[in-house]
Amino acid sequence: MATENKNLSDYDKSSVPDAKKFRFGIVVAEWNDTITEGLFDGAFKTLLENEVPFGQIIRWNVPGSFELIYGAKKMLQTQNVDAVIVIGCVIQGQTKHFDFVCEGVTQGIKDLNVQTDIPVIFCVLTDNTMQQSIDRSGGIHGNKGIEAAIAAIKMAYIRQQSSLSHQFSNQQLLSSGALKIENLPLGLEE
Repeated sequence: MATENKNLSDYDKSSVPDAKKFRFGIVVAEWNDTITEGLFDGAFKTLLENEVPFGQIIRWNVPGSFELIYGAKKMLQTQNVDAVIVIGCVIQGQTKHFDFVCEGVTQGIKDLNVQTDIPVIFCVLTDNTMQQSIDRSGGIHGNKGIEAAIAAIKMAYIRQQSSLSHQFSNQQLLSSGALKIENLPLGLEE
């Protein structure tokens, strides 16, 4: 397992960009709600800990993981967010349904990332057992929701910086991730 030697809740706070001005959407699947609520709790608290104002976090519920795609699409279209986190949990059963749902959700979220300019962060557990999901939603492996919130902040920052870089002719990316701008905006040079 990818999380066997990693705690999903661990991150270096000094490496997280300033998130005070960002607006985040979180779309949460109601199916396997004991797991998805734990993931939401981790993501929500992490955004708050990184100084995202309470009113800048929007939550929508959808029935299941497959519906995350539509929920995220509508949130992207209507809520003026800087990033969306989709939270779901699909647990292996005895039929192929698991494979179809996991593949569809993965491809759907990938498509949203390709088709839009706003990052959609994949926080969907696809585990073999309920215990594996418990372990990754606040259990022994930490909380994937925390990891997703940090990814959302970093991706919102990258989006912001990349749009700024189009406006300036001579910029340098500093090790902190900030842009150092040495010239006037394009078209304003002497």
